[in-house]
Amino acid sequence: MRVIAGEFGGRQLLAPKGWKVRPTPERVREALFSALGDVTGATVADLYCGTGALGIEAISRGAGRAVLVDQDIRPAMGNVHNLGLLERVELVRADSAAWVAGGAGGGSFDLVLLDPPYRQADTVAAALDPVIASVLAPGGRVVVESEAGRPLELPSLEVVRERRYGRSLVTFHVHSSSTESR
Repeated sequence: MRVIAGEFGGRQLLAPKGWKVRPTPERVREALFSALGDVTGATVADLYCGTGALGIEAISRGAGRAVLVDQDIRPAMGNVHNLGLLERVELVRADSAAWVAGGAGGGSFDLVLLDPPYRQADTVAAALDPVIASVLAPGGRVVVESEAGRPLELPSLEVVRERRYGRSLVTFHVHSSSTESR
């Protein structure tokens, strides 16, 4: 597994065997970031970050800052340390939904990347849907990776794009009051 493009393009990311992580495949990350376009200067939250691959990819492509949140941050910590990203990436050990509900450390994010365990889609959706918009900056976006057969739905947000990659479904959202065009 590697960083796809940008400053750290081609650098290896570690996904330790035996750890309960399901890194987003390179093909899906490449398609996701191609669809997002320019993320230069963006403030990013990578929820249920696992190895941190999504947040690290955003930093590599020019995002200004990323917060990686997971109950076990050790897989992400190894990648953040190996790439020398300690000044640009904050690691938060917490339940992602509880962290957002608690105000996300006072943060406001241009981009929220959400990739929880597929089997938890319903639970995560119920916990995040009422609060996710509160951490979005004006014009902010939420990108959700979920299982195609069991999508994670956030009815409080507007779906602006959806793509399927094998068993993964990637859904792009904006706040329903956003004027961002499709």
